[in-house]
Amino acid sequence: MTDHHLFQERLTQAIKLSGKSTNQIERELGYPRNALHNYRTGSEPSATRLMELSQYFQLPPGYLMGVIPNHVPNNPRAYFEQLNEEQKVEMLKICHNWAENFIKSTCNSGESLKTNRN
Repeated sequence: MTDHHLFQERLTQAIKLSGKSTNQIERELGYPRNALHNYRTGSEPSATRLMELSQYFQLPPGYLMGVIPNHVPNNPRAYFEQLNEEQKVEMLKICHNWAENFIKSTCNSGESLKTNRN
């Protein structure tokens, strides 16, 4: 049994996190115009489309359909974007403490820090 409301929410969130427009995603997937809009407002995707969406957004199909309750993205930015403001502040504190300890341990071991400038 799936929760279509959850599918709608999770698809909307995946589209938002992609940073792309719905129309752009539809073009990239070769879908007709408004296909994703229809999924977000009540239509259910076929199994093939569900797998395509799953691969496109790098999310398990079970998560999209509401069968799997949680999914931790592999992408750090996507994970961060899922957090609320309070959680983001906590993450900032964790990262700050990690950076301070990393710098201390690196300087104490006599190694020089190398920065990657892209």
